[in-house]
Amino acid sequence: MSTGLAQALMVGVGGFAGTLARYSVAVILHRVGATAFPYATLIVNLTGCALIGFVYVIADERQWISPAARLFLTVGVLGGFTTFSAFGQETWTLVRVGKPGLAMFYTGLSVVVGVLAVWAGSAVGRAVGS
Repeated sequence: MSTGLAQALMVGVGGFAGTLARYSVAVILHRVGATAFPYATLIVNLTGCALIGFVYVIADERQWISPAARLFLTVGVLGGFTTFSAFGQETWTLVRVGKPGLAMFYTGLSVVVGVLAVWAGSAVGRAVGS
C-alpha cells in the first residue's frame, strides 16, 4: 500500500471515530434536555482545542508519538470531532432568530476559552513525564 493511501486511510478512520464521538456528545446532551444553547458544539470545540494542544506537544516537543499517529489524531480524530462549521451555523442562527447578544456571547466564549484550552492542553502535554 502506498504511503499516501495509508495516510488517507488513517485520516479517514480517525475522522470516522471523531465524528462518532462528536455525535455521541450531541445525543447525550439532547437526551438530558440541554437544547436551549449549543452546548454540544461548545463542549466539543473546547475539548478539541485542549486535545489538539496536548497532541501537538507530545508529538512535536516530546516526540512520544510518530508523525503518522499525529496525523491520525489531529487531522483524523480531532478533525472529525471538532465542529467549527457547526459553530458558524449555530451563531448565525442565533442572530437570525433575534438573539445577537447570545450569538456574541457564544462567539466570545468559544474563541477566548478555546485559545485558553489550547494553552492548557499544551501545558499538560509539557508536564506529562517531566
